[in-house]
Amino acid sequence: MFNKNFRLLGTLGGVILIFILVLSSATFLTVDPGQAGVVFKRFSSEGLDKENLLRPGFHVIAPWNKIYLYNTREVTIEEQMNLISNNGLEIRVDVTVRFRTNPKEIGTLHETIGDNYTEVLVRPNVRSAVRKVIGKFTPEELYSTRRDEIQTLIEGELTKSLAAKNIILSRALIRGIDLPPKVKQAIEEKQQAEQLALKYEYILAQERKEAERKIIEAQAKAESNRILNASLSQNILRDKGIEATLELSKSPNSKIIVVGSGKDGLPLILGDN
Repeated sequence: MFNKNFRLLGTLGGVILIFILVLSSATFLTVDPGQAGVVFKRFSSEGLDKENLLRPGFHVIAPWNKIYLYNTREVTIEEQMNLISNNGLEIRVDVTVRFRTNPKEIGTLHETIGDNYTEVLVRPNVRSAVRKVIGKFTPEELYSTRRDEIQTLIEGELTKSLAAKNIILSRALIRGIDLPPKVKQAIEEKQQAEQLALKYEYILAQERKEAERKIIEAQAKAESNRILNASLSQNILRDKGIEATLELSKSPNSKIIVVGSGKDGLPLILGDN
C-alpha cells in the first residue's frame, strides 16, 4: 500500500514539475540589448499593444500572449542593380545602405509591414531611389564628375521614403559604378586628353611669364645703360684726352701748348713738325 502511494506521489510530482517547466518557459522572457518586443494580446480587445514595448530586461508574459522581437541596432545591407542612364546605356551600381528601426514606432512597423521589413520595405525603396537618381545623369557624370552629388541625392530620396515607414536612414554609400568597357575607356581617354591640355596650357602660361620677365629685365638693363652712358661718356672722353695730352707732351718733337683752348677745356697742342 505504501509503495503504491509513493509511486502515485512520484508520478504526480513529475507531472507538476513538467507543467511548471512548460509554464515557466511560456511566461518568462528576457529581451536582450539591441532588441525591443511587441506584445500581441490574444484575448484582449486591443490585440497588438503598440504603445507598451518590451525593453531589454526580464519580463513576465501571460502564456497565451505572443511576443515579436525586433532588432533596434543599425543594420547594413548591400544592393547590386543593373540600371539605365539618361542616354540609354546599361550600367551596374553597387550600393551600401545603413539603417535602423524607429524605436518609438516598432509597434506600428509590425502592424503595417511586419518583421520582414528589410526585404519588404527597405530593399524596394533602395532600388527605387537609386533608379530615380541614376536616370538623371550621363555615364560620364556617373563615373567621375558628380559622384558625391549623386550619393547625396540618393540619401535624400531614401531618407524621406523610409522615414514615412518608420525606418531611420543612417547612410547610403555608392560602392561602385560599372560602365560598359568601351564607354569607360572613352571617358578615361577624354579625361586624359583634358588633363594633358591643362598641362600644356600651364606650360605655355609659364613660358609666357618667363618671356615677359626677360623682356622686362632687358628693358631695365637697356635703360640702366642709357642712363650710365649719358652720365659718364663726357667724363670718359675727357679722361682719354688728358691721357693723350700727357703722352704727346713726352714727345721729343717741339710743340706749342695752349692751355684751355681745346674742347672741354683740354690743352691744345700744336706741333711745328
